[in-house]
Amino acid sequence: MSPVQHTLIETKLGWIGLAWSPSGIVRLHLPAADRAATERGLVKNLDSSEAETLPAFVAAAVGLVRRYAEGERVDFSGVPVALDGVDPMRRAMYAALRRVGHGETLTYGQLAERAGFPGLARDIGAAMGRNPVPLIIPCHRVLAAGGKIGGFSAPGGTTTKQRMLALENVTLGSPPPAQQAFAF
Repeated sequence: MSPVQHTLIETKLGWIGLAWSPSGIVRLHLPAADRAATERGLVKNLDSSEAETLPAFVAAAVGLVRRYAEGERVDFSGVPVALDGVDPMRRAMYAALRRVGHGETLTYGQLAERAGFPGLARDIGAAMGRNPVPLIIPCHRVLAAGGKIGGFSAPGGTTTKQRMLALENVTLGSPPPAQQAFAF
């Protein structure tokens, strides 16, 4: 793998970490408890040094992340990602997910179909849990069957997922009651 550098970005969501190689973003870490915790999570098992200057593609990604945290509609599909070591099936899943736009959601099953793997919703769930660049590969937009929140492996879990969806004006309703009252 090429040399990796990283930076931390202070946003309205909290500190977000970005790590990159010359070929693209290799990791994004969503806000943890504080700056230090975000950095620890970002560089865990990654040989990285903090950058003094940012390459143009990273500076552009930083700008998009900040704008997203402000609630602005942004498109991360043009941000280069480096998925070294990611198997072809997960690459196809991530590529399909990158085409899901701001404010859109789909289920694990729907993403499996779009990626060419119908019936493999559980594999989609596993791939989302191992997503190295959440937000850029927008795994927060993938919901469980019936539009339920599903899981989220980033710091803060499903609370973070709901917060990100709220930034995109996506609301998840409470499930309908198990039994409706009859109006006799």
